[in-house]
Parts: sequence; C-alpha cells; structure tokens
Amino acid sequence: MAALIWLIGALVLAGAEALVGDFFLLMLAGGALATAGVSAVTDFPVWVDAVMFGVFSAALVLGVRPIMLRRFGSPPPTPTGIQALEGKHALVLEEVGEHSGQVKLDGEVWTARPYDTTEVYPPGTKVTVMEINGATAVVWRGP
Repeated sequence: MAALIWLIGALVLAGAEALVGDFFLLMLAGGALATAGVSAVTDFPVWVDAVMFGVFSAALVLGVRPIMLRRFGSPPPTPTGIQALEGKHALVLEEVGEHSGQVKLDGEVWTARPYDTTEVYPPGTKVTVMEINGATAVVWRGP
C-alpha cells in the first residue's frame, strides 16, 4: 500500500514539473519513484521510507539537476536592436568630437560623439561603440 502512495506522489510531482519546468520537482518525483520501488520490495516502516525519499531526492537534486540545467536550460538572451550594436567596432568617417562626427557601423552611417568628451578621433580611426544614445553612437578608441 505504501508503494502505491509513493508511486502516486511521483506521478503528481512529475505532472507538476511539466507546469514549472525547473527540474526540481522532477528530482523529487524521481526520489518518490525510487522510494516506491524500495517500499514495494521491503517492509520497512514509513519513517524509513521518508528517510529514503529524502536521501534519493537530495542525491538527484545535488547530482543530476545541475547536469540537466546545463544541458537543457535556456540560453542567455541574444541582444537585438541597438543593444546588439554596443561593443561593436566602427570606423570614423568624419572627425568625431564633442558636438559632431560620423562613424560607419555595421554598414550604416551613424552620428557619433566620443565617450570621453575631451577626445577627438580623426577619420580612419577604429573605435568601439560603448552605447547608443538616441540616434548617436557613443564611441571610444580604447587601448
């Protein structure tokens, strides 16, 4: 009878995992399933079953879950739009100073200003886009 209860618990936890998708409840379901198997073969008291459930679940959470998260976890979001331009290199077309300048960035001409307002970049200089401020690329020559 105890094995049937552990089996039902495993199914409920696995079903809940389908809603959450964090692999935590799936590890608990695995612990309940292993406990159901041991409980079906042996006649231990309920408290021993509970201890086995804790041991099996802890082993799965600490041992298997990190592997599953690395394998099946979602990748980091890919920057799009103007966030994707930050960190890219550009070529200075028109002298970039505090109040004017143009760079060629990803095949497009952008207005630009230096990250450090005291610097001036002559045409032909390769710069890095630090941020996009409106329609202006804030650039830095860097080392």
